[in-house]
Amino acid sequence: MRVLSGIQPTGELHVGNYFGALVPQLELQRGNEAFYFIADYHSMTSLRDPAERRRLTHGVALDYLACGLDPARATLYRQSDFPEVTELAWILSTLTPMGLLERAHAYKDKIAQGLSADHGLFAYPVLQAADILIANPDAVPVGQDQKQHVEMARDIAARFNHVYGELFKLPEPLIREEVAVVPGTDGRKMSKSYGNVIPMFAAQREVKKAVMGIVTDSTPVEEPKKWELPLFQLWSLFADAAERAAMRARAEAGGLGYGDAKKDLLARVLAHFEPLRARREDWARRPDDVEDVLAEGVRRARAIGAPLLAEARRLCGLGRG
Repeated sequence: MRVLSGIQPTGELHVGNYFGALVPQLELQRGNEAFYFIADYHSMTSLRDPAERRRLTHGVALDYLACGLDPARATLYRQSDFPEVTELAWILSTLTPMGLLERAHAYKDKIAQGLSADHGLFAYPVLQAADILIANPDAVPVGQDQKQHVEMARDIAARFNHVYGELFKLPEPLIREEVAVVPGTDGRKMSKSYGNVIPMFAAQREVKKAVMGIVTDSTPVEEPKKWELPLFQLWSLFADAAERAAMRARAEAGGLGYGDAKKDLLARVLAHFEPLRARREDWARRPDDVEDVLAEGVRRARAIGAPLLAEARRLCGLGRG
């Protein structure tokens, strides 16, 4: 099965990215044909600093490699190195109804957060459809909150197939129901745009500040605690089933202080990411090797995407007949 997924380089990756995207994505490189891309074109809707975009894009590549991406098994590439994607996006945009774009949850959410309503933000789902369809995948691993993007890509592909002839596979959203939305330190979904993240590879003092700032309630130490609190949801990500059962029993029995739970969570976060941090630092010392991984990745991706685009052009009557 061929799978495809990507991450925007708009900030340092965090615990929510790790458990919500990287871990389930990278599990799919075993036994599947896995494609991962760094969506630097998409970052242009919110990030205007060119040097920062390059730095963060390189950082996402380091994060993938640190978290276990195997370049021999999986394909990792930079979106902007794949020119066929943007040409396909234009072709698809001529078939995409305005109403479909107006219903996009991500567009509504970002407007609500104060981002300017430019064309790039509005047309985001078309470029995302091109990202997906150009690789001709069978499935796209996404969280439940991102399912709409895959459904929109399917709708756009089906419209192309209807108007010009069968070409694009309709990929399925691959949703792992057991991967819940990772809560941020304020209880909302962990997101860079909310400023509620626990960073993966920041300095220890920054990680400590984030963990110790997790919002709780005013329940006294001796009283039972609600297991549904974000603190315990986050703690559970770093524990096995037996540890979760024991901690839940302590919390619901009373006598457990939130401060003690936060200190234990901090120790687990630091211990979990320490070997990944070392691997990331090793790759960071070899930037040319990272670029070689990306160059080989886009070569593999274009080997699939270029013929697909050529056929789309032929079906549409573009270029020399």
